[in-house]
Amino acid sequence: MPPLAGFSNNPFQTHSDFRRACISLLRSLQPYQSPGGARIRLPLVTGTHFDDIAAQLEGYARPLWAIGSLLHGNVLSNEEITSLVSPYVRGLANGTDPAHSEYWGPVVLRDQRMVEMEIISFALLAAPDALFHSQTPQAQRNITTWLSTLNGKDFPATNWLWFRVMTNLALVKVCRVPYDEVRSAMAQDFALMENFYRGQGWAADGIWDENGRQADYYSGSFAIQFSQLLYVKMAKDLDPERCETFRDRAVLFASSFWRYFDVNGATIPFGRSLTYRFAFAGFWSAAAFAEVALPAPLDDWGVVKGLLMRHFRWWSDKHDIFNIDGTLTIGFTYPNMYMSEDYNSPQSPYWAMKSFIALGLPAGHPFWTAEEKPLPLIQTEISKPLLSSMQIICNTPTHHFLLSSGQFCPWPLKATEAKYGKFAYSSHFSFSVPTGPLLAQTAPDSTLALSKDEGDTWRVPWKVHYLDAFSTALLVADNDGKVLETIPTLTTNWKPWRDVAIEVSTTLVAPCSRWPDWHVRLHRLRNRGDRNAPNILAVQGGFAIQGRKDLAGEALPDFDADEHGFFSPPETGSFIEGTLLTPTGALICSNAGASGIRPLEIDIGQGKRDTTSPKILKPDANTNLMWQRTLIPTVDLEMEALAPGTEMVFASAVFAIARTRGTVKGYTEVDIRRRWGDLPVLSETGKEGVADGFSIVLDEGK
Repeated sequence: MPPLAGFSNNPFQTHSDFRRACISLLRSLQPYQSPGGARIRLPLVTGTHFDDIAAQLEGYARPLWAIGSLLHGNVLSNEEITSLVSPYVRGLANGTDPAHSEYWGPVVLRDQRMVEMEIISFALLAAPDALFHSQTPQAQRNITTWLSTLNGKDFPATNWLWFRVMTNLALVKVCRVPYDEVRSAMAQDFALMENFYRGQGWAADGIWDENGRQADYYSGSFAIQFSQLLYVKMAKDLDPERCETFRDRAVLFASSFWRYFDVNGATIPFGRSLTYRFAFAGFWSAAAFAEVALPAPLDDWGVVKGLLMRHFRWWSDKHDIFNIDGTLTIGFTYPNMYMSEDYNSPQSPYWAMKSFIALGLPAGHPFWTAEEKPLPLIQTEISKPLLSSMQIICNTPTHHFLLSSGQFCPWPLKATEAKYGKFAYSSHFSFSVPTGPLLAQTAPDSTLALSKDEGDTWRVPWKVHYLDAFSTALLVADNDGKVLETIPTLTTNWKPWRDVAIEVSTTLVAPCSRWPDWHVRLHRLRNRGDRNAPNILAVQGGFAIQGRKDLAGEALPDFDADEHGFFSPPETGSFIEGTLLTPTGALICSNAGASGIRPLEIDIGQGKRDTTSPKILKPDANTNLMWQRTLIPTVDLEMEALAPGTEMVFASAVFAIARTRGTVKGYTEVDIRRRWGDLPVLSETGKEGVADGFSIVLDEGK
């Protein structure tokens, strides 16, 4: 797709740059505004589970994140107010008028209109004179009446409760509804949302229990933390004590959330609604808007500014996020309906406009005048466990990713097992979603796929019911038994089938200083039943990687034994391109970097070690969020029937080096050969080390 002038290749360095990008996105929507201004409908025909009027309301409302911010910051010219803002002012009056042809309709049970009310309420709070007080008395009454219908309705116990809180705040502060009329309703919503709090500033997107565990970007930039920061900004006179609590939680949340961002601005895709794209950085924009003083290493506006601006720079050359008319597509780095949700209308991606809320600050604010600072890096922390999200953030010199286990979304969300249940999620390699039931269609990157019917059907982790959670492994020098490093691990259990009493326990071992390019996965399959289990096929997947050559997109050449030929230095200035498949592992190298997996010899536990078979899997095109044509390195395993009370233990080491734009990050042919050959050693006793005498020892006593 063509780039969008004003956004694509924008340097994203100054307030002016940021403003220009925002306005370019708004102008691309103008051809699709309805005559009365109350609806925007892009020229696409994909549907949602809700009605099309609500979808067109999405189109109207979501740009208001930007409109409200621009008006609050007083940074629009008279011409821009006339051309950009006036249709939204007119549309608010018409959309809430039951007698108008563009009326949005009443709010019904768990209605999408409830979502868009928060955005309209933010705009009212940010720019009350332009959007409310300039309206006729009848229009003001209609707006107030329409927003008030939110109260008394059934709401899902998720981030949606914030939509009612913010709407009631706007009713009080802008529409002149007495606070006493909504105070108890707001208190009830706040009381319920307190049950979402996980500690360390984090909230789950709902109750965290055996019925569901979600702590994704809705917990931060997409909804909960973002809305809390709006409340801090807008409600400090009404509710100062709660605002102080939310301010403190933002400080705690920021202390870990910055780790989800790479040095080049990319962040780690995880969870649902990823078509919201640069909404990932909404928290940093809102923290600036609310003027929250963050802790070290974020106690400098230049650091916060860098997190926001680098993220937009990362998106600025992803031209395929736009349709030919400059409007946003459904997808991630390219149009992709496989990864969408059934609540994604063509207008939904404009939730991304949340990240422009920092435009509510004047150009002379210290946030905008500060010199941009690089991402803070703590060199001694390769891997950081985050208990609240059940994840380990890994930031090595060659790769930025997270290990995850324990979360799951309980409702029938498309690709839910891929969005929440994989073992690893990368800011560079991203993850893949399924397109069908066959193995290649499941695209089993960064997961374990199991079949009990010779490959006809496959199961991957989804609902994790038993949680052992965090523990540690030790990097040990075998020659003297000295512990050199404590390595975080994460263990979870799940059951693949209802009719077979197999329980799977997986321990994820984070990278360490000795083996920074690898993480380890140890699996135990236990037969908890009273009869033999069937034979089982297991496929362990590494990271999906760009699977085509750089210049013309040809297939990568295959090497099945000749490692020397594979690692032979190519022409100066180029890099290895090809696949290497040997009995000891599968490695793929392309312009994206290197991704591989190798089975590990282990001296842990009991059970027969069946023969493993490394393979290169070619999944369907468009399964991966970032790369349209990928390959996945796998290790396949055939297991004979487990007798009652017995177990099978097997492990793999997953290798990845990211070749990022403008940065090789140690990606040389010599390094690839050496690093790929330097396999981690996993041991129960610490007695079986490699030549230099190191091993990773798990704590098997728990």
